[in-house]
Amino acid sequence: MPEQQEEHETTVEDAAPRRRPVAGTVVTVLAGLLVLVALLLPNQTTGLTAGTFLRIPVEALIVAVLLLLLLPGRARLAGAIAAGVVLGLLVLVKLADMGFFTVYARQVDLVLDWSLADDGVAFLTGSIGRPGAIVAVILAVALLLCVPVLMSLALIRLGRAFARHRTATTRGIALLTTGWLVLALAGSPIADRGASAFLTQRVGLVNAALNDQEEFAAAAAVDAFRDVPPSRLLTALRGKDVLLTFVESYGRSAVEDPAMSTRVNAVLADGERRLTAAGFAARSGWLTSTTFGGYSWLAHSSLQAGLRVDNQQRYRTIVASDRLTLTAAFRKAGWSTAGVAPANTYAWPEGDWYGFERVWDSRNLGYAGPKFGWTTMPDQYTLTAFERLEHGRADRGPLMAEIDLLSSHFPWDSIPQMIDWDSVGDGSAFAGMPERIAANPPAPTDENRTREAYRISIEYSLTALFDYLERHGTDDTVMIFLGDHQPATTVTGPNASHDVPVTIVAKDPAVLDRIASWNWTTGLKPAPDAPVWPMESFRDHFLTAYASAGP
Repeated sequence: MPEQQEEHETTVEDAAPRRRPVAGTVVTVLAGLLVLVALLLPNQTTGLTAGTFLRIPVEALIVAVLLLLLLPGRARLAGAIAAGVVLGLLVLVKLADMGFFTVYARQVDLVLDWSLADDGVAFLTGSIGRPGAIVAVILAVALLLCVPVLMSLALIRLGRAFARHRTATTRGIALLTTGWLVLALAGSPIADRGASAFLTQRVGLVNAALNDQEEFAAAAAVDAFRDVPPSRLLTALRGKDVLLTFVESYGRSAVEDPAMSTRVNAVLADGERRLTAAGFAARSGWLTSTTFGGYSWLAHSSLQAGLRVDNQQRYRTIVASDRLTLTAAFRKAGWSTAGVAPANTYAWPEGDWYGFERVWDSRNLGYAGPKFGWTTMPDQYTLTAFERLEHGRADRGPLMAEIDLLSSHFPWDSIPQMIDWDSVGDGSAFAGMPERIAANPPAPTDENRTREAYRISIEYSLTALFDYLERHGTDDTVMIFLGDHQPATTVTGPNASHDVPVTIVAKDPAVLDRIASWNWTTGLKPAPDAPVWPMESFRDHFLTAYASAGP
């Protein structure tokens, strides 16, 4: 019995040392896989396929030769840490790109997008509440710190393993390098150099962003309409009320994607029938927005200022300039001007640059009802308040107003329902509606719930808009309504255009006669082959069409 016990103890003692090398080997292999995944990781979710990771990244071979084999101990440690930080940052940029491509259909701008962090936190706070936003920020900061550290630890581990097995490592790297060269010469995608190409591209984008501000400021200073006298501005619209209305996320996909267009186009057809009966006519075309999935203010300023504003740096530059906006042109020509911006929850100094004499926002529109997710108030109330505060006043002259409709704003998690217009009042009639909608959501008709919710929100916003025109439009009403951008790619799918519908509605035939040369489609829905203009070109087209003479 003692002999058996002694034999058992010896076996246990011998097994422990054997387990430790096995565990160490597993950790080393995992460190190597982590580095390979980091180098081969795409920056779009569409690239997350098995084939993407079945490649030989040349950057791994370079790091192995220059860093892990040639450098001595302390230098190798410092080099591993430095390379790990770079590799970690590369991973973070790729992950950020995935998020931006998913929502905004573009890469993250490493120079300019940092300034949007406050807006992102504000959006999270409005969508999931302050505690949820705090948790999200903490997790984001933890990710920023942990990924470079993890990559550095992985490279340190590999460096030590390579140093212990220098001969075998050298032979393995030589074999892989030879294989990579043969595959590269044969044009095989297995020979990968995507990480270095990605890094080179991002350095180029950073340089372009740093130089963009000066170039854009110079472009903004050249304005053919700035010095046009008031007597020649917008003369063909004298006495008209011009309502520039942005329908949030109303994009080309809403009217052309088969999964959504049948229902949305039915709303457009019904609206056209009702507005025609009320004496209105319409012309429609396409504008290519300067943004996608969000950042609505970039589209608004592009259309108003007649310049391409596609990043926050350009936005800050343009609102600090003396560029003539559409609103400012109307104000200069004698119109009273107002901005209706229910998304704003704080002072908005940019309103002065736009040329608004009065700004109505979430603080002074008088809404006493509930929020609908991120949206501060339903579109039906926004339009009711606008009629009460501006359009319906008997003591006013000609009015130009920009109205922002929010109910179709991402994330489409609480979409209002239409109520009797005479019951809207101060919005109290909407009390309990978000809870009722959450308890009894509409029966799904589409496997993509996000796309379906988006479609329903667009139907709601357009219905509210057409109801308003039918009820309150006059012989002097001119409505320009358009989308600010397409919805996120979770709705449109990949590779969607940046196009949005734009429509001008009026009762006076002379108003639409002035734009006959534009060749826009008759009606509320632009034809697929209707003209497509950059959004920033609209200001000059519009001011030219309705002026007594060109600038």
